[in-house]
Amino acid sequence: MSEGRRYVGVLHPGSMGAAVAAQLRDNGVPVAWCEAGRGEATLRRAEQAGLVGVPTLEELVRQCDLLLSICPPAAAEQVARQVAAYDFTGVFVEANAVTPARVERISTILPKAQVVDGALIGSPPRGGKRPTLFLSGCPDATERIESLFVGTDVRTRVLGDGLGRVSALKLAYTSYQKASRVLAVLSYAVAADHGVEEELLEVAGARPGSYLSETGYFAKTAARAWRWGPELEEAAQLLEDAGLPAGPVSEAASALMRWAGERDASISRDDLLALLHVSPLDD
Repeated sequence: MSEGRRYVGVLHPGSMGAAVAAQLRDNGVPVAWCEAGRGEATLRRAEQAGLVGVPTLEELVRQCDLLLSICPPAAAEQVARQVAAYDFTGVFVEANAVTPARVERISTILPKAQVVDGALIGSPPRGGKRPTLFLSGCPDATERIESLFVGTDVRTRVLGDGLGRVSALKLAYTSYQKASRVLAVLSYAVAADHGVEEELLEVAGARPGSYLSETGYFAKTAARAWRWGPELEEAAQLLEDAGLPAGPVSEAASALMRWAGERDASISRDDLLALLHVSPLDD
């Protein structure tokens, strides 16, 4: 890494993070990441995205004036604390599915940084997919982020200068979109137990847009359970904080945990249905 050069850093390049970083790189923006403690799969994604690797987080913080935090929500505060340990003073985009209260805590963890509330809604930007990066926070910071993505497949939209609105939007969407996918699998599972799954699909097929008819998505739901479960837990917390019933979303998160061991794996429909009948406590 060139001495004195300022980079955008990504924490950490998972499927979404690597794809977003690749969009920046293709737009002429130099992007770096920290190799310490990351697995082979992450290394491959970073290499394919053309990211510059550095050996330590301290080096990444020193070389970057903007950091994108795209990680599982349960790790969001820990990642912020690790960055704060090196007195980061740039723009920190908290782009995880966390509650508005958690975003506020992260802003206090990083008192020297400009914390931006961010959320990516949509599929990773590859193969023609165009997710939207919603932003709220200091106008100078959000305007800069918008400028970085001009001409890319990542659209941007600013929702004001306060923290929390974007996180609320992300979790409101998650509450429906991901919980609905779980309910579709559960509906199919109970129908299959009684031998009426084909009839269920026939009924669902008469209603355009029903997730019930998208049985090919069941395996994707199971493979993403390790990420979706914590997101739905955050969504349930947001509902509870608002005095709204959180039970349906919380139970959907519990159902996802039965697939948590199938992280990014290919699983047959029969196997994923079988796992629904086994509580994690039985393992």
